[in-house]
Amino acid sequence: MKVIATLSFLLVTFFLYGFYLNQYELAVVPPQITSQHSSRNLYDYKGVLNVHTDLSSGSATSSFVITSAKLANLDFIFFTDYNIFNIPTTFESYHGNLLVFNAGKYSYLDSRLIYYSLNQESIGANLGDAQVKLSDLLSQKTGASKDTLTILAHPYKAGYSWSGEIPSGLDGFELLNMKSLINRAWGESKISTIWSLLIYPFNPRLAFVRLYTEPTDEIALLNKLSQQRKVVVYAGTEASARAIPLANYFIRFPSYKRSFEFMSNHVLLKSELTGSFNSDRTKIFNAIKNGSFYIALDTLGDPKGFSATIEDGNHSHMMGSEVKFSKNMSLKVTLPAKPQDFFEIMIIKDGEVVARKNEPETVFELKEPGTYRVQVRVSPMLPIPDAKKWITWIYTNPFYVRP
Repeated sequence: MKVIATLSFLLVTFFLYGFYLNQYELAVVPPQITSQHSSRNLYDYKGVLNVHTDLSSGSATSSFVITSAKLANLDFIFFTDYNIFNIPTTFESYHGNLLVFNAGKYSYLDSRLIYYSLNQESIGANLGDAQVKLSDLLSQKTGASKDTLTILAHPYKAGYSWSGEIPSGLDGFELLNMKSLINRAWGESKISTIWSLLIYPFNPRLAFVRLYTEPTDEIALLNKLSQQRKVVVYAGTEASARAIPLANYFIRFPSYKRSFEFMSNHVLLKSELTGSFNSDRTKIFNAIKNGSFYIALDTLGDPKGFSATIEDGNHSHMMGSEVKFSKNMSLKVTLPAKPQDFFEIMIIKDGEVVARKNEPETVFELKEPGTYRVQVRVSPMLPIPDAKKWITWIYTNPFYVRP
């Protein structure tokens, strides 16, 4: 009887705690004051990469995933089914306001590479053909292939780590990968990971945020490579909704919609998308290829309204730009609103923090050439048993200021 009473008490206490968590609002900026697009006549379009359907390791059809992406208010999505050699092009089009790209993810050495061709050029009929094609692309000079995109997925994920130097022909790599982040959290604290799983039904956003740790290895790689050549970093959801074996039968966990809401890539364009598939696809592709976007943990709050540009007289340069240094050049950063929690804007030059700002809009004078980028950190108060925690909300792609 005492055992039953104790278990009943613990169960009631847990659900009361769950009700408390359900009321906890994580947003670092009030939703009602975020803007549809960013400032300074830039247009912010949100999308995800590294998404799997039931053609490979995913749990749902392309149509189901597209519906989930619309519900998550995405503007574009890249399907990247694993080792598919005759990629269907049926879904590569506009679906309402959602722009769909059919890419692929392929085995290469011990790693995985995401490949997309703007001209829908085939990667080959089998894995051997694909590896020959990828090897050729990787051996080229940086930026030589204008119509293809080659991205290293989860460079430090256990079992899939890249070894050796990063090839010059690689466009970039995933700075954030959701599965890698969760695997890292499991390795650091199994108890904390299990606790996040238990509270997930009450507050999915909190369950993810409390597990988040800075991708230090990936950031070190970014700092190293960006001082040698141009490189682009991405956020990959690795969405498959198959974190548990029963996914195909009873439940998709975490759901595609929820995965799409955690993190994304925010493309900044100087002109709006028009609804014309061919021209809009090229705009998004070029921005993703060139690094004209930032990565955000959207689960912390809607970042639309954020912008980071290099100002040079009457010229404004986007993220990913390569520009020649001149006097009176500055890096301007604007947040969508002043965060409700402690925050800081970090200006990083050649891998070192050179300024920390605590205003929602800041201008940093550039005194010398270098590779510059921005991180925006916030420190929300998490519910018991957690406390305050510094979390990077926004990562920009680098600016390359040449001598």
